[in-house]
Amino acid sequence: MKGKILPVGFLLAIVAVFAAGCTTNSSEDALITVLNPAISSPMVERAPLAPRAGSLEGKTIYLVDMQWGGPDAGYSVFEEMRKWFSANMPSVQVVLRRTRNGWMGDDPELRKEIVEKGAAGAVIGIGG
Repeated sequence: MKGKILPVGFLLAIVAVFAAGCTTNSSEDALITVLNPAISSPMVERAPLAPRAGSLEGKTIYLVDMQWGGPDAGYSVFEEMRKWFSANMPSVQVVLRRTRNGWMGDDPELRKEIVEKGAAGAVIGIGG
């Protein structure tokens, strides 16, 4: 039934377009409004990227799961990343954490911990 409705609706749309084009308005009466889809407000000023940490050898990085999709949705991705570091860069200490307040909340204690431990970097996001 759906297969027959779509072509009939398409034919009706074509007939409506042709009917609208066959009206006898003069060219002075036939005006159209064109909308500009461009952004009218200025773009925000971009901040430069943080400088690269260089080599991660002997440094600490944090992998922070924001728990988007639930506490078990993407945690395994971060566990796999930790395993990769363990196998390929064993001198890098990897700390795996979850945010306390989920993906929409803030976790000032975790941010403080990352700074106090002098981490070389943090991967904060979602997995899966």
